[in-house]
Amino acid sequence: MENFDVSGNSGQAGRGRRGRRSRRNVSFEAAPFVGRRIPAYELLDDPALSRIEKQADWILQRIGVEFRGDQVALDLFAEAGARVAGERVTFEPGHVRSLCASAPSEFRLHARDPDKSVTLGGNNVVLKPGYGSPFVTDLEQGRRYATLSDFRNFVKLSYASPWLHHSGGTVVEPTDVPVNKRHLDMVLAHLTLSTKPFMGGVTAPERAQDSIDMARLVFGRDVMDRHPVMQGNINVNSPLIYDHTMSAALRVYAAANQCVCVSPAIFAGAMGPLSPAAVAAQTLAEGMVGIALAQLVRPGCPVVFGSFHSTMNLRSGALTFGSPEANLTTMALSQLGRRLGVPVRSGGGQITAANSADGQAMQDSADAMWATLLSGAHQVWHAAGWLEGGLVMSYEKFVMDLDHCGAMLKMLQGFGTDEESFGRDAYLETGPGENFLSTGHTLRHYARANFEPAIPEAGPFETWTERGGQTADQRAAARWRQTLSDYEEPELDKQIRDALDGLVAERKASMPDEWH
Repeated sequence: MENFDVSGNSGQAGRGRRGRRSRRNVSFEAAPFVGRRIPAYELLDDPALSRIEKQADWILQRIGVEFRGDQVALDLFAEAGARVAGERVTFEPGHVRSLCASAPSEFRLHARDPDKSVTLGGNNVVLKPGYGSPFVTDLEQGRRYATLSDFRNFVKLSYASPWLHHSGGTVVEPTDVPVNKRHLDMVLAHLTLSTKPFMGGVTAPERAQDSIDMARLVFGRDVMDRHPVMQGNINVNSPLIYDHTMSAALRVYAAANQCVCVSPAIFAGAMGPLSPAAVAAQTLAEGMVGIALAQLVRPGCPVVFGSFHSTMNLRSGALTFGSPEANLTTMALSQLGRRLGVPVRSGGGQITAANSADGQAMQDSADAMWATLLSGAHQVWHAAGWLEGGLVMSYEKFVMDLDHCGAMLKMLQGFGTDEESFGRDAYLETGPGENFLSTGHTLRHYARANFEPAIPEAGPFETWTERGGQTADQRAAARWRQTLSDYEEPELDKQIRDALDGLVAERKASMPDEWH
């Protein structure tokens, strides 16, 4: 495997510094996550999955998908044998699935620090922070528009956490930067403040190209031509529309051999029929068409089959998260993605419609996260921070969610049944009625035996009150502030940093500010 460490230091030296920071950010010695060891839950049997797949084919044959304003995409599908009428494309049953066949079932997403690289597919699970919130909130300053400073803070918090494997993309929307220039500052932050994998801009094809050009300064064109180092999030304008912005950005990432994540967004009853079966079938239809386009641009381009779906309160029209219907859909889509043969991005994560980091928020988030991880999803977006259906990123909820991420990752690894696991020597050191706290077995394993969250207060009521009776969100506030205080920026070769700064300055100077 090629070494992509561009920090300017040897890998061993970098690991030493990162190791000290990781231990300072958790209250126990964090064991590395080595992948899922418990099986994914199989919700549906083969006949049920086949019926959903046939419904997806029916949608693609009878209704089709529109590519608005993208003649290049329409021409690619026509050359591949699809029927193109105006901007609408329809397919014979099985055709789109066959076009997806060249996509890899598993691939490595390379990071600036090789130790932070991740694999998508197989038994791997990659967690990443929330995406796209225009507002942020914390206990001290309250709810407000997100700024570039907030964006940089969340990149730092994601980098510092051992439970998030990915830096994310538009973690929050930096509204104090012009719309047409935000992507430059966001990608610069991901490349300089973190060494984990990241996402680039997709809100215009030229912004996608800027993101790739910046990454090439760090990784090199030749490396990126052979290996994905970044992802682009391609949202389908559900129902059944790809607008030119998304399809053109998809083509830019695919042509550069960078990971394309195709994510239909279906709110049951609004962008598709109400039932989980219908949402699953439409998501599969829309997702396969985007994956097929990526393969037509560049066969073998790494892709992720994504989704973002929710139910609605049909009395008020408000979105709901963590509902049983949405969670069942999550489980079905992971099964369908595995049958398609590509890595799956879950529509779940720690998502909620709650307005504060309260009991509703944590219940919604826990319900959605359990379903997501049990489903076998390979990449989990929105694993930390989300409130108000994604409108808000909460500093306090972010670190509270991180605790839950760590606990769930520990659970996914199951437990061993080898000779050491049974601790027979501990029985021989003690006797009936004696405790095991000082045995050799306990002393060998106490640092990693149990997951120890950072936020919960497990002491007696009297101790809690003596310490001020802080609630979980108050303790979380102290935690995120301390994490940012402890943060140390990873080193980057000065020539590379100067080149990045120069490219950003040049691109910003080339266009007037646009605020919408």
